[in-house]
Amino acid sequence: MRKPVGTRTIRLAGNFLLSTGAIAMLPPRIMAQNADVQASSNSTSSTQSAGYANTGSVDFPTGSQSQSQSQSQSQSQSQSAATSSAGSNQDDWVHRWMRTVDKARASQPHFVSPFVTTHVILVQQFRYDMSWQQDPAGGTVTANYGGSRGLEIIPATRLEVGLFPPPYLVHQSNTPDGFGDFSFQVKYRAFSATEGQGDYFVGFFLGGSFPTGTPPNGLDHTVLSPTFAASKGLGPWDIQSTIGANLPTSGASILGRTIIFNTAVDYRIKGKIWPILEQNSSFWSGGALDGKKEVFLTPGLILGWFPLAERLHFTFGAGVQIAVTQFHQFNHRWIVSVRFPF
Repeated sequence: MRKPVGTRTIRLAGNFLLSTGAIAMLPPRIMAQNADVQASSNSTSSTQSAGYANTGSVDFPTGSQSQSQSQSQSQSQSQSAATSSAGSNQDDWVHRWMRTVDKARASQPHFVSPFVTTHVILVQQFRYDMSWQQDPAGGTVTANYGGSRGLEIIPATRLEVGLFPPPYLVHQSNTPDGFGDFSFQVKYRAFSATEGQGDYFVGFFLGGSFPTGTPPNGLDHTVLSPTFAASKGLGPWDIQSTIGANLPTSGASILGRTIIFNTAVDYRIKGKIWPILEQNSSFWSGGALDGKKEVFLTPGLILGWFPLAERLHFTFGAGVQIAVTQFHQFNHRWIVSVRFPF
């Protein structure tokens, strides 16, 4: 049954009055917030028209800037300058040199330094050796502090330069104590591959000594020592071998010419423990020892690397050189070696 028109009109009028009354009874705070939102919207519109372009959620000034925006830009510029300064520091000669060292190390295997055999890779470290050897007669001992070791650096990815201060020799016999000869060595890496890529190294070395000491602590003549070096890793085993000659530039009739052949074999245990065995052979031609030969076996143990600070590490080793031929100029030479790779 359809409702009368009058009743429907009354109901519509009642609903209108109720809605109007509800709006009027809203708290003033809500109405004020609505007004603030509208005012803020109007302010934003006027700001954009005054010189700001809106790009998404960030506003970039296109005209004059306020004080807070100037401070923000100044802070950003300071951070940018600091970043630029840090980048500049990373590009100084020290950092460039260290990157060269890292590149050289990443291009070759990683074998430990033997005691007597020349280390058959490029190394950067400071090394200090000490030894005590039994003299051939009289039962006395000669101590060697320095062991003709010293600073070894890598100036280029294929080169190493070693500078070795004169060692100091102390004799229990009547021989006078004193400094020996200053020596050096330059290594050239010809071919190499890291572990898993071949694990080998082939190079040519040139060493020598200058007569800074006096006999018997020094040779009194300049000596050059060309050497061919090769090494190979076989799993945890490493083999390093060198063959070279000591060639005096003068006094050959006294010193003779010597062929030096050394081989070192080590075994890696957890990358920190290195049992090692070396054979060290010398053969003389000419001079006072013409036709003589001597051979030593040198067992030892090396521990390291251990980190000290940033790039600086520490390695320690000890071994003994034992004569196995009838002729020998000394015997039972105890060696202690301290290395600081960096």
